[in-house]
Amino acid sequence: MAKDLVSILISIHNGESTLRKSIHSILNQTYKNIEVLIIDDGSEDQTYKILEEISKTDNRIKLFKNKENIGLTKSLNLLLNFADGEYVARHDIDDESLSNRIQKQYDYLKKNNLDAVYSRSTVIESGKTIPNLSYYFPKKIVIKLKNPFVHGTLFINKKVLNEIKGYNEDFYYAQDYKLIFDLFERKFKIKIMKDILYKSSFSNNISTLNYEKQKYFAECARKNLKPEINFK
Repeated sequence: MAKDLVSILISIHNGESTLRKSIHSILNQTYKNIEVLIIDDGSEDQTYKILEEISKTDNRIKLFKNKENIGLTKSLNLLLNFADGEYVARHDIDDESLSNRIQKQYDYLKKNNLDAVYSRSTVIESGKTIPNLSYYFPKKIVIKLKNPFVHGTLFINKKVLNEIKGYNEDFYYAQDYKLIFDLFERKFKIKIMKDILYKSSFSNNISTLNYEKQKYFAECARKNLKPEINFK
């Protein structure tokens, strides 16, 4: 693993309408020692064509393509196998990262000797801050009720992800919630920064479009159960 290199993982399915602005928010980070691993997860629109155009403008981009849609969980694990960085960060294609996000998270993690750090986010559609009130309560208590961690803001030591063998592929949905429980179970040190370093969109994203499925998998994560329903 390359020291201090941050590998940013992005999975896209039919993201032609948002990907340009979203990816540029990552390429324009003040922290320059990054590689951006992007996988087109079986898109049926112009996503891959646009990605090819963007990748030609920045050699930090590593582009991959799934022949069919396999879902976020498996796509992230595939990218993780090709990540060369000492650290791994997430970014969702409907969202935007503030230009100083990676630098601030890198500094915060190092200063506080953490294994992983998240930040707070602004909801694009409403202007609300997430997590809001739940930010001020102990996270080990909050996660029993809800997930206060914004997945797109994850910044983590790659060794930690390797130790827990990446994302649990039994979880087609709520893989980020399951990840939190896995990290806490191993007693890794995780914090949410007070800083707002991200902009989240909840318009037509996975969670809102598949609410009932997301709810089922989240309940399995809370109860430490293996999902019995394997649906997309």
